[in-house]
Amino acid sequence: MISFFLKKFSGRHYRKFLDQCRPLVVRINELEQQYQSLTDDQLRAKTDEFRARVAAAADKRAALNEILPEAFAAVKNGARRLVGRKIMVCEHELAWDMVHFDVQLIGGMALHQGKIAEMATGEGKTLVATLPLYLNALAGRNAQLVTVNDYLARRDSEWMGHLYGFLGLTVGCIQQSMPSQQRREMYARDITYGTASEFGFDYLRDNGLATRKEDQVQRDHFYCIVDEIDSILVDEARTPLIISGPAPIEREQPFTRLKPAIDRLFADQMRFCNKLVGEARTELEKTPEIRKQEAEALKKQGATDIDPDPVRTAIFKLLQVKTGAPKNKLLLRLMETPEWRKLLDKAESEMASDFNKEAFYRLKEELLFIIDERQQQADLTEIGRKHLRPDNPDAFVMPDLATEFSELDKDTTYTPEQKEEIKLKAQQRYGDVSEEIHAISQLLRAYSLYERDVEYVVQDGKVLIVDENTGRTMPGRRWSDGLHQAVEAKENVAIERETRTYATITIQNYFRMYEKLAGMTGTAETEATEFHDIYKLDVVVIPTNKPCIRIDRNDSIFKTRRDKYAAVVREIEAANKRGQPALVGTVSVESSEVLSRMLKRAGVIHTVLNAKYHQQEAEIVMRAGLRGAVTIATNMAGRGTDIKLGEGVRELGGLCVVGTERHESRRIDRQLRGRCSRQGDPGLTKFFLSLEDELLRIFLSGGTASRMMEGTMKEGEELEHWLLNRSIESAQKKVEQQNFSQRKRALQYDDVLNLQREVIYGIRNGALAAERAKDIIFEQIEEELATRLEAAGYGGKGTSPAAIESFVVWVNGHFPIGLKAEELTGHDIDSLAKQLIERIKQAYAVKEAAEPPEALGMLERYIVISAIDHHWQEHLTELEDLRKHIGLRGYGQKDPLVEYKNEAYSCFSELMDNVRLQICTNLFRRRIGWMQAPESPPAAPNGAALPPPPAPTVTSRVTFSGGAAEAPASSSQGEKEIKLPSVTIRRDLPKVGRNDPCPCGSGKKYKQCHGA
Repeated sequence: MISFFLKKFSGRHYRKFLDQCRPLVVRINELEQQYQSLTDDQLRAKTDEFRARVAAAADKRAALNEILPEAFAAVKNGARRLVGRKIMVCEHELAWDMVHFDVQLIGGMALHQGKIAEMATGEGKTLVATLPLYLNALAGRNAQLVTVNDYLARRDSEWMGHLYGFLGLTVGCIQQSMPSQQRREMYARDITYGTASEFGFDYLRDNGLATRKEDQVQRDHFYCIVDEIDSILVDEARTPLIISGPAPIEREQPFTRLKPAIDRLFADQMRFCNKLVGEARTELEKTPEIRKQEAEALKKQGATDIDPDPVRTAIFKLLQVKTGAPKNKLLLRLMETPEWRKLLDKAESEMASDFNKEAFYRLKEELLFIIDERQQQADLTEIGRKHLRPDNPDAFVMPDLATEFSELDKDTTYTPEQKEEIKLKAQQRYGDVSEEIHAISQLLRAYSLYERDVEYVVQDGKVLIVDENTGRTMPGRRWSDGLHQAVEAKENVAIERETRTYATITIQNYFRMYEKLAGMTGTAETEATEFHDIYKLDVVVIPTNKPCIRIDRNDSIFKTRRDKYAAVVREIEAANKRGQPALVGTVSVESSEVLSRMLKRAGVIHTVLNAKYHQQEAEIVMRAGLRGAVTIATNMAGRGTDIKLGEGVRELGGLCVVGTERHESRRIDRQLRGRCSRQGDPGLTKFFLSLEDELLRIFLSGGTASRMMEGTMKEGEELEHWLLNRSIESAQKKVEQQNFSQRKRALQYDDVLNLQREVIYGIRNGALAAERAKDIIFEQIEEELATRLEAAGYGGKGTSPAAIESFVVWVNGHFPIGLKAEELTGHDIDSLAKQLIERIKQAYAVKEAAEPPEALGMLERYIVISAIDHHWQEHLTELEDLRKHIGLRGYGQKDPLVEYKNEAYSCFSELMDNVRLQICTNLFRRRIGWMQAPESPPAAPNGAALPPPPAPTVTSRVTFSGGAAEAPASSSQGEKEIKLPSVTIRRDLPKVGRNDPCPCGSGKKYKQCHGA
C-alpha cells in the first residue's frame, strides 16, 4: 500500500518541469517553420544577431534565457538543412539524417538550466547537446563538452561540427599528446570537445607548471556539459588527476629484493590453506555413522584427545581458509553445499562477536598473513613475520627515536658532532625499517588481492590498470603508495622509479569550478542524491521519443560459475541459431576470455571487446546489431556508440543482451540493458548469476544465500524469481551507499586542499600575469619582516639583545642594507617595518638600474614561481602522507577529518612561511646570467609522469668570503658592477640543509623545526 502511494507521487518534479517546457517547444517549432523561408546566409546571420543582443545586455544569463526559443529554432533549422548531405566523420563518409525531436528540445532546455538530463540510449544525446552549446557559446565565452574518451570527443566534434560550422560557430577538440599551441587554439574557439582528464590536466599545467602567461592554454570555466556524467563524475571521481615526475632522490627499489621471500610466503600460505580445505572436506563428507565408528575405534585404542565435534572443527578450518585465501577454488567449491555454507556463515558470525575476539585472533595467528577483501588489505601475522625474518625478531619493530635521542642528549661522553652523526644513523635506520615494512605490505596486497586480467593487464612489458567500471585500460595511471611497483615486481616487468606529485585535483573539485555545469546520461536517477549533494545538480528524466518495448527477464541464479557459463552459452547458441544478434556483458577481462573459449568450443563465431582491445571499441559495438552477430564486451564498453539493428533483426526480436554477472552498481546494469531497444526497437535482456560471483559472495548476506540453496537446489539447477532480483538489488544498494560514503569523505578531505590550492594558484597566476612581479615580492617581504619583528619581541613582550642581534644577522644575510642593532631602538613595530622595507626597495633599485627590465621581470617571476612550486610540491607530499595515516587518530576517539584540517592548516602556514623565506633569500642572490624563455610544458597523458618545465637559467651571484658579500662584475654584455654593503655571517657548525634532520634532535626535518 505504501509503495503504491509513493509511486503515485514519485516523479512529480519531472512532470512539473515537462509542463513548463511544452509551451517553449511549441514556440520553438513555430519559429523553426518561419526560419525555413530564410536563405542559408540569412539563417547564418542570426548567429551574429544573437551575439550582438547578448553582448548588449547587462544581464547575460537573462539575455540567453530570452533568446533560447530563437536559438534552438535556428539550430533545429540548421539540422534540417543538412539532411541528405554527405559529411566526413573520422575518415568515414556519413549522410546527415538528424533533425531534433520535441523531447530533444526538452533535453536541451534541461542542459541549459544546469540540470542532468537522463535520456535513454539511442535518444540522440549527441544531437541534444548542440542546442545548449550553441546558445551558451553566443555569450562569447568558451562552451565545453566533456566525454569519456578521445575517440568520442573527436567523432562528436567533427560530426556536430558540420552543424556548428553551418551556423557560423567554430569548434575545437582536445586530444591526448596535442602540443600546447594547438591546445590554446582549440580553447580559443566557440565550442571545445574533450575528455575530463585532458581538461583537468590542462588546468593543472596552466596553474601548477606554466612559467609564462603564454604557456597557459585554457580560458575561463564558464559552461560545460558532461556526456555520460555518471561515468565521469561518479565512477572516475574516486581517482584524482595527478601530474607527477621523478622523485628528487633516487633510492634502491626494495621490491625486487623482497619478492623471492614474499613468493615463498605466499606459496606456503596457499599450501597450508589447501591442506586445511582437504582435511575439512574429508571430515564433512563423512556420514554421522562413520564418525561414530571412528570415535569408538579411537576409544578402544585408549585415545584421550578425541574431538567431540569434528564437524565444528572442520568448519573452523574453512573459516581459517576464508580469512587467509578467500578466493581459494576448493573453498568456493565446498561453499556450493548449502549445509556447509550455512555452518560457515554461523561460525563467522560467532567469531565476529567481542566475546570470541581472542579465539578468532588465535585462529588467524595460525596463518602466515590474513586478507580483508572488503577493505582491500593484507597483514602479516606473528608466524608470517618470523617466516620472513627468522634471524631478526625486531625486524618489524619501529625504532623509538624519541627515547634514543633523549638518552643520547644526556650522555656527556660524546661531542655535539658525534651525537649528530649517531642521530643521523638512527634516522637512516628508522627510514630503512619503515620502507621495508611498507614494501612487504604492498607486495602482500599485490599477490593476494590484485589479479592479473581482472584488476590489471600486462601489455608490452607494462602493468596497465583496468577501470573496474568501464573495463578499459588506463594508460599512464598508476596506483599510489608503491602498490604499482609491487605489482610490477610480482609480474617480473621493469619497475619504474618512484614519482613525486607536482600538481593534483579531484574530478569533483575541477568541475565544481564551472559557473554552469550540466550533464546527460542514460542512467543517473539512482545517483540523484550524490549529484545533488556534491554538485548541486538536479536529475530530470526526459521521456523517450517512442515507447520502450524492451523485455527485461528475471535473473537466473545458479550454484556454480561453471553452471552459469554453460547456461549463458546455451542462451547465446539459441539466439545465434535464430539469427538474433547477442551482446554479452562481462565484468572483467578474465570473464570475457573464459566465455570466449567456451563459445569457440561450441563453434559460435563471435567478437571480443575488453580492456585489451579497446582501440576498436566503437567499430565492434557498432556492428553488434547485425544479424547473427555475437559480441562479448565488458559492461560499460561502447558507451556513446549506438547499436543499430541490421536488416531483418527487428522481426527476430531485436538485440538480445545477456549479462553474465551483476555489477556493484545498479546503474551500470541499467546501462547494459539500455544497449538494446533504441527508438522503439524490440529487445530482450537477461542476467545470469552464480553464488560464486563477487557481489553475491561478499555483500549478499549469508543467511539469505543459504536459504536459497536449502531444500531442492541441485547442481545445474536454475533459480528464477522476482524476489531474488530484489535481494540482489538490496546488496547493490549497500555497495552503492558504501562507495558514495567513500567518495563524499574523500571529497571532504580534498576540500581542505582545494582551498589551499586556490590561494597558491592565485599568487602564482598573479605573478604570471604581471609584467613585473615586484609588488608580490615586496608584499611577501613585508609579511616576513613583520613576523620576524614580532618574534624578536617588538610590539609585544619586549626585546632582548640576543633577539635583536639574531634579527639583524637575518636581515643582513638576506638583504644588502647594512642594518645595525642601534638603528632598531626607539621605534615601534610598524615604523620599523616601514623603514626596513623602504631601505630594501632602495637597494633593489640599484639592482634594477643595472638589469634589462624585460629580463628582470622574468627573473622576478621565476623567484616567486620557483619558491611556490618547490614548497607546494613538498606540501602535497606531506599532505598525502598525512591523509594515509590520519585515520589512526580515530582510535583515540578523535574525528580524523577534524584532525586532518588542523594538521593541514599548520602545514599550510609552514608552507607560506617557507615561500616567503625563499623569496627573501633569492631576491638579491639571483641575478640574470644567460636568460632564455622556457618552452611550454609538454602535454601529459592521464596521470603520466611529467617533468617540471625548464626554468629560466639563473646563476647565484652572491658569495660569502671573509664575511663580505659582493656581486662579481663578470659579464660578457658589459653589466655594471654593483657594490653592496658588507654582511658578516659566522657559522659554528656546518650548514644544515632544509631537508636534513634538525640538529636539535627532535627527529623532524630542519625546515619543520628550527629552520622554519
